[in-house]
Amino acid sequence: METNTKNEAGRLFARQVAEHLLDVQAIRFAPDEPFTLASGLLAPVYCDNRLLLSSPAARRTVRDGFVHVWKEQGLHADVITGTATAGIPHAAWLADILEMPMAYARAQSKEHGRRCRIEGGSIAGRTTIVVEDLISTGGSSCAVVEALRDAGAEVQAILAIFSHGFAAARQNFEKIKIPLYVLTGLDVLLAAAQEREKLSGAAVRTILDWRADPEGWSIRHK
Repeated sequence: METNTKNEAGRLFARQVAEHLLDVQAIRFAPDEPFTLASGLLAPVYCDNRLLLSSPAARRTVRDGFVHVWKEQGLHADVITGTATAGIPHAAWLADILEMPMAYARAQSKEHGRRCRIEGGSIAGRTTIVVEDLISTGGSSCAVVEALRDAGAEVQAILAIFSHGFAAARQNFEKIKIPLYVLTGLDVLLAAAQEREKLSGAAVRTILDWRADPEGWSIRHK
């Protein structure tokens, strides 16, 4: 798993995306009153990247950040594939500026009509880049990769807006042998939040403890 911070332009995008996440309140911190996730686990951070859609400036920054990664990493593909639902708009904006075809992949196949899981035409025999909004454990992204492979596509890489940086995600992407490029991560976000005086040093330590062992942290705080 790689974050797009290896050069000056990458570091600038990482900071700008983090600032946008804070501006639109896509990131919420609650170290003392944790959120309950869909999995049942507790978390001191909650990320809703769909709020980025409300800001034209944020949308452009994410799109331009993805274009930078595309060029910097020398990526190539026949199709851009967004993950349903939050990855779809960002995949569309990237495909538009690159003048490329686009598809999207659902978590599950439809239960009616043609019962498709992948929409946008056949991708058999084609290469694709997957666009995600958020990486937690990486399980859903890996499932999309497997679905695309089953449909006959070759997945070149995954692009994502934000990652918590969990060890589980790194392990999952290593298993499927797919590179992941992330515009910004938790460390950059925490630094930006501290500069805005939104987080204390103690709160940052709590969040980093959670990232190191999310399941254990959840158990200890129930």
